[in-house]
Amino acid sequence: MTNQPNRQNQPYDPYGQQPQAWPGQAYQQQGYEDPHAAQQYTQQWQGQTWETQNHQAVSAQAPDHQAVSAQAQAQAQAQAQAPDPETAILTPQSPQTPRMSQTPRAPQGPAAPAGADASGYGPATMGGNARVTDAQRARAEGRSPIIEPGMQPAALTALLGLLLAGAAAVGTYALLVPLVVLQAVTAAGWFRLNGMWPARQGIALGFAGALAADAALLASGRSPSAILGTIGVWVLLALVLQLRSHADPDERMYGLMATVAASALAIVAGGYLAAAADAVTVGAVAVGVAVLARALPLPTPASVVVSLLAAAGAGIAMGSVTDLGTSGAFLGAGAAVCALIGHRVASYDYPSRFVHFTAGVALPLAAAAPAVYVLGRALA
Repeated sequence: MTNQPNRQNQPYDPYGQQPQAWPGQAYQQQGYEDPHAAQQYTQQWQGQTWETQNHQAVSAQAPDHQAVSAQAQAQAQAQAQAPDPETAILTPQSPQTPRMSQTPRAPQGPAAPAGADASGYGPATMGGNARVTDAQRARAEGRSPIIEPGMQPAALTALLGLLLAGAAAVGTYALLVPLVVLQAVTAAGWFRLNGMWPARQGIALGFAGALAADAALLASGRSPSAILGTIGVWVLLALVLQLRSHADPDERMYGLMATVAASALAIVAGGYLAAAADAVTVGAVAVGVAVLARALPLPTPASVVVSLLAAAGAGIAMGSVTDLGTSGAFLGAGAAVCALIGHRVASYDYPSRFVHFTAGVALPLAAAAPAVYVLGRALA
């Protein structure tokens, strides 16, 4: 009896079918004082782990012989199929007893986020580097930051141009209805084009300047000096309001420039109210035709030439209906040049769909208003 070894304190030999104690138990029972000496009995866990709070702690007492024998047989099968146990990854097979996986796998990186597809990319997020804009990323990737509005915004521009032309033929106060819509969309579109949204105060200020210019035009007998006077007053008003702001100096300067530009464009669109009715009819139709031709799927140089020729043809056609005659071609071509500039501005810096349906619709007509007024007076 004295020479019989203690079966609970002996390590288990899987080929001798003898029970084996857990490494922690051997460390506690044999009383190692050197912590480094116990590391040879401590299994080093590699790879992915699991939440320990979902598993029960292993008891320090020796398990029964049947449970230990079952675990030993499972470990022996795993060692036979996985000759290199250092590369094996532990996976939780049950809530209580972890076991070695039967097939070795290479070490994995960080787990993929929820919702990731097969390509390895996760779902779109709102985070990221706010300093890198879509236009900058497009330039870095070799893509153009210019995206033209397309056919649908061009159709809306042509529709608004027809409304302006028809209202101008009816009378001055009828022209106010589509003109006010044009001025409102111009102010909102410019702020959105500059990435400032929502900017209710700036949009409201620009639109209020346009209404003030319209009222000054009607009060002064449609004198163009009312437009210039309103622009000067609104620049001073925007400057005072920005000086009272508590934002950073850079943000205040950026907001000031956007407010002044939006107000000026909305006020300048009132040039349709100051121009002659025949000039408004010819110019508005020519702008609509030019923008539609520009939206055709053609190369850019060819598209520009086609749109200018189409605008000149529309000017001749509408000039024959009005008193302008063939000189309507010059007015139509001049208005189309300004409209294409506005169309280009609305296409710059990788704009969004909302920009296309605001600035892309309004800027061609608003930019053509000065040409309609000047050419209309010159050709009359």
